[in-house]
This record gives sequence, C-alpha cells and structure tokens, in this order.
Amino acid sequence: MPNDPIQPRRCAELLAALASPERLRIVRVLSRGSRCVSEIASELEMIPVNLSHHLDILKKAKIVRHQKRGRFVHYRLAPGILEEVIAAGIPKQALDLGCCVLMMPGEAGAVPCPPTCSDSAAESQTQTSQPIAVNSPPSIG
Repeated sequence: MPNDPIQPRRCAELLAALASPERLRIVRVLSRGSRCVSEIASELEMIPVNLSHHLDILKKAKIVRHQKRGRFVHYRLAPGILEEVIAAGIPKQALDLGCCVLMMPGEAGAVPCPPTCSDSAAESQTQTSQPIAVNSPPSIG
C-alpha cells in the first residue's frame, strides 16, 4: 500500500537501528539532553570507537543529530523523536517513531553527565524504571 500511514519500510529501518542494546542505551542517555562522544562513552562505559559505530547507525536512521562545537561533536535526539510524545502527554521515556511509540525503561539513580564538554549537564535528570513496550499509533479513519 503506497499510502500506508505506518510506512512499513521506514518503520523497519528505525526498528533495525534500535535493535541493539548499546544503541538503546545511547538513545536513553540522549533522551536526557545533548552529549559529546566522551560523555556518552564515559556514562555507558563504552570504548569511543564502538560508540562512534553505533552513533553512525543512529545518524543514518535519522534518530540522532550531531553538531560540532569547537573540537567536540555533540549528539542529540532528532527533533520530533521525543518532543511529540511529551506534547501528547506520553512519558519522556517514550520515542515516537511514527509507526509506533517505543517505551523505554528509565534508569533509577542515573548519574548526571560529567562537566567535560557539555553545556547541558543541568539537563540530566533521574528516570524511574518502566517496562519496554512497543505500541502502534491509533488507526486513522
């Protein structure tokens, strides 16, 4: 169906990009605000080269955006991925993929990002645990 509102091909691309524990952890960190690679690597205890590989997959899927600030590259969730679900009254731990809403568990006692290269350390906040659930959007018409 060419006019399928779920857009199965795009939905499959998004879900494939998120089909990794490491990438889900990266998205959870970025749901709390912009971070540079060294901050994400430190918070997730990942080797930067492995982190860069996962960030590249998320960039290609248009789930994250990046911006160079001086000698650091900052990553954030793409516009609409998080904002639209918050505006709809869905908890901040949800990602709107267009074809479905992905509920992610929060992190009890999340550690604020270190002040190494972030100007957004104040954006960090503690999340509460919730189960992961994938919900299809309501049908139209």
